[in-house]
Amino acid sequence: MSVQLPFGHKHVTTATILCCNCGVPIPAPEGSAPALCYDCIKLSADITDGIPREGTLHYCKNCERYLQPPTAWVTAPLESRELLSLCLRKLRGLNKVRLIDAGFIWTEPHSRRVKVKLTVQKEAFTSTIIQQTFEVEYTIAYQQCLDCAKIWANNTWKAMVQIRQKVNHKRTFLYLEQLILKHNAHKDTTNIKEVKDGLDFYYGNRNQAERMLEFLAAVAPITSKKSEELISMDTHTSVHSYKFTFSVELPRVTKDQLICLPRRLAQSMGNMAQLCLCSRMGTNIEFLDPNTLQTGSMTAATYWYQPFESLADIGSMVEYTVLDVELLGPTHKRWALADVQVMRTSDMGNNDDLYIVRSHLGGILNPGDTVMGYHLVTSNFNNDDFDKLKSEHIPDIILVKKSYPNARRKNRGRNWKLKRIAKEESEMLPRKQDQAKQEADYEAFLRDLEEDAELRQTVNVYKDQEAEARKTIPAEDVEMESDNEVEDDFPEIPVDELLSAMDNMTIDAGAHNNGEEGDVNE
Repeated sequence: MSVQLPFGHKHVTTATILCCNCGVPIPAPEGSAPALCYDCIKLSADITDGIPREGTLHYCKNCERYLQPPTAWVTAPLESRELLSLCLRKLRGLNKVRLIDAGFIWTEPHSRRVKVKLTVQKEAFTSTIIQQTFEVEYTIAYQQCLDCAKIWANNTWKAMVQIRQKVNHKRTFLYLEQLILKHNAHKDTTNIKEVKDGLDFYYGNRNQAERMLEFLAAVAPITSKKSEELISMDTHTSVHSYKFTFSVELPRVTKDQLICLPRRLAQSMGNMAQLCLCSRMGTNIEFLDPNTLQTGSMTAATYWYQPFESLADIGSMVEYTVLDVELLGPTHKRWALADVQVMRTSDMGNNDDLYIVRSHLGGILNPGDTVMGYHLVTSNFNNDDFDKLKSEHIPDIILVKKSYPNARRKNRGRNWKLKRIAKEESEMLPRKQDQAKQEADYEAFLRDLEEDAELRQTVNVYKDQEAEARKTIPAEDVEMESDNEVEDDFPEIPVDELLSAMDNMTIDAGAHNNGEEGDVNE
């Protein structure tokens, strides 16, 4: 059968030859190309020649980072894009081929091996592109990075932030510690050391210390000073090496303390009463007049221009029993003005001294409750501003906050806990009296978190998975439970406000029995 070709169409014949290796017909090669088929070219040509099949990854166990030559250290989890990029950069000769695909081959995490599967293309002969797949195995070698080496060596820090507060309690530092943990402001520290009146943060360079200083200024009314010490100097190049120290001081005024404001400062804050309470410590210092519910705010610059101390601390408060409450009408936020009739709990059964006090706690107090306050009738203060006050402006008692002695006495277990920063203790260990005081300060801070919802919003509170195991009432408290009724409005943190503890937090829940979480090394 003959096929008629269209007019003008020329029949083109392609010359074919046999592959010199396997005998498969192939188109005749042009020029000096070999007479090989595609399969034989793949078997005879190796486009991956010059690319190593083995490599080494240097890994620091302390900070869990990999060395990126020449001197950089990067964080790269297993089978991540960062680790794959690091592995490809360590392959020599990869720029001579075209990378098509790259991926990890699963290995045991403890094997210290990382396998990568690569697919590359390259033109082996004229108009012949070959694609091949091969594996590269990396061995993880341990090597300590420079930052971790500085931690274990002495005198390697370049900048230090010293935080001090000259008060007889640690509640402010406990709150500041929670703020630092929430915002991860301590991530660049090489060491944290606890001293008598505060904390010392050590850094590898000056910029990291300055960032910490900016964070502290954003959360607390601080004042700071900077000093530098010359370590070494190169006379040929005029290069100097310094150590920088930033001294940070917190106000000597804390929450719930009794304050006697200087007259000019009281007039500048709306002519409020000089005798008031410190209601909150934040970027500014907030004050409250319990007789009128008037509030005032003082900036850090104003306070440090004319600093003053508190008149009385929470350790000098006295417990009172509420006999009667009469609301007067004015309210401000969660406070309500009322006339409260109280009696010292220690005087019950001994005398009949009753006091009628105007207080801001009218909204939460009921007859039969207990409340903490300052007893000014028998108090003696060494304060010039207080001595200048007229006697009619000084009340007998100033109530501060409601207390819950029955519930506290039963040692009710908490279903939550807090993170703590791993700190290095000073050379001289605290005495037993100081340890007991530190535990009392921590317990007072936990109670503040329970009673103040606004304070809880600024910190992270975590669920305690072992709370049920610790909810056991001692045998000697069983009779007390039947005799004393627990307060109905006892403050507890709702479960929906608690966060789940992450797996990467090394929590030592046995450090304390009531709501404390162990040290966290991050």
